[in-house]
Amino acid sequence: MAATDKLPDIDKRLEFMQLGKESRESIAALAPMIERELPKALDKFYAKVASTPETSRFFSSKQHMAGAKQAQLGHWANIARADFSSQYATNVRAIGSAHARIGLEPQWYVGGYAIVLDHLIKAVLKEFLPKSGLFAKRRVDAEALGDRIGSLAKAVFLDMELAISVYMDERDAALKEAQDKMLDEANAVSGIFGKAISAIAAKQLDHRIKEPMPGGFEALRDAFNHAAEELAETISRIEASAVHVKDEAEEIHGSADDLARRTEQQTASVEETAAALEEITATVADSTKRAEEANALAAKAKSGAERSGEVVDQAVAAMGAIEHSSKEISNIIGVIDEIAFQTNLLALNAGVEAARAGDAGKGFAVVAQEVRELAQRSANAAKEIKSLIGNSEVAVSEGVRLVNDTGEGLSAIAELVQQINQHMDAIATAAQEQSMGLSEINGAVNHMDQATQQNAAMVEEMNAAGAGLAQESGRLGELLASFRTGENAASAPVRSAPARVTAAPVRAPAPAARPAAPVSRPAPAARGNAALNKLQQEWTEF
Repeated sequence: MAATDKLPDIDKRLEFMQLGKESRESIAALAPMIERELPKALDKFYAKVASTPETSRFFSSKQHMAGAKQAQLGHWANIARADFSSQYATNVRAIGSAHARIGLEPQWYVGGYAIVLDHLIKAVLKEFLPKSGLFAKRRVDAEALGDRIGSLAKAVFLDMELAISVYMDERDAALKEAQDKMLDEANAVSGIFGKAISAIAAKQLDHRIKEPMPGGFEALRDAFNHAAEELAETISRIEASAVHVKDEAEEIHGSADDLARRTEQQTASVEETAAALEEITATVADSTKRAEEANALAAKAKSGAERSGEVVDQAVAAMGAIEHSSKEISNIIGVIDEIAFQTNLLALNAGVEAARAGDAGKGFAVVAQEVRELAQRSANAAKEIKSLIGNSEVAVSEGVRLVNDTGEGLSAIAELVQQINQHMDAIATAAQEQSMGLSEINGAVNHMDQATQQNAAMVEEMNAAGAGLAQESGRLGELLASFRTGENAASAPVRSAPARVTAAPVRAPAPAARPAAPVSRPAPAARGNAALNKLQQEWTEF
């Protein structure tokens, strides 16, 4: 027999409460009055029950409440008769068990005892106290009345204590049973989940909990199985992505290697270009310098041509003066020629006169002859000089013409030299600009050379990083391969990896950390029609 099935020890309680035979006889003496007043007391009690929401919920209808009242009348009849037998103990245990099952807390039926006891005490006092009036008689003395009321109160408290004790025992037994059940369930669940977690720790992601679980832990089992399935799927996807990353890393490594070689070639080409540009820059700078020197020489040539033009102008002026002097000399020669002609005529006349004079004039004739010959020689010399002067005039005219032509040529040369000077100046300016531009290009190429060298170094680093990424991807694949996901790699093809990891992100697994469904507790018996039917059955038991 379970602890809650044992009947309460009535005799021990009766002895402690001093509810002996005499006290029970006092209670029995009140039985007629109690049985008469008890329906009225219960009417007050059930009226209060009906008006209180916390207690009215235990009754589905007035008929239900009337049935409970009828059961209470039978139980209180045993109390009125002071019948504290084993049957009374059985009834009290049934009442306390019913209260525990329906969840009726002691405060409510303690209040019910108070209402009933209040009515019964007032009825006893009204029944046995003397009525007012001169000839009123006392039906029982005060001490006996006190014994009867005290015995009635003790009986009521005994019944109430027995009901509460049974209620507490039932509640403790139910609590212990629930705790034992929860402990057994927790141990079973702990063992099952310990085995499952050990399998997951051993990388056996295909492990599933298939054992039946207590009602409150089925949701947790389903959540664990779902989480393991999602984890296995995620690991499989990560493994496929790792393979793809490894392939991509190897491709990146190969591309980086090719890029490194091309960058080295480009670096060498840029270095050669920089060297060639430096040579061109030096050549253009030297050409600029020579163009500047040629420009200076052209300026000097221009200045010399201008001075030569001035000299030619002076020569032309001098030749004009010579021509003018030649003309003057020609005029003088003409005068001399006329003087010689006149002298010759005078000599001829003198010879004629000397011939007329005869011998006296012979000496004069000789002188006249000499003068004539001298005049003839003078005339001849004058003719020759005139001829030479004529030739000189022709030569001087030709010289003047040539000098004029020379002046014009020098002027043309001066103009050409000036144009050459302008062109040389433009060439020098352009060469200087080209030299500056080539210097800037040379600087840019040098910067490009440095940047290319830096790019080459970065490409080498990227190449090393790609190789490291390929190695890490390989190690990641080895680690992921150690997980047993339940997929047969030999027969089932690996999931196709996305072209880019970001193009098709791995689907986030359903959160496995959702709180499991709470352990189902017994719903309050007063909720719903089923609870009301159960209450009806339990109330009708007493």
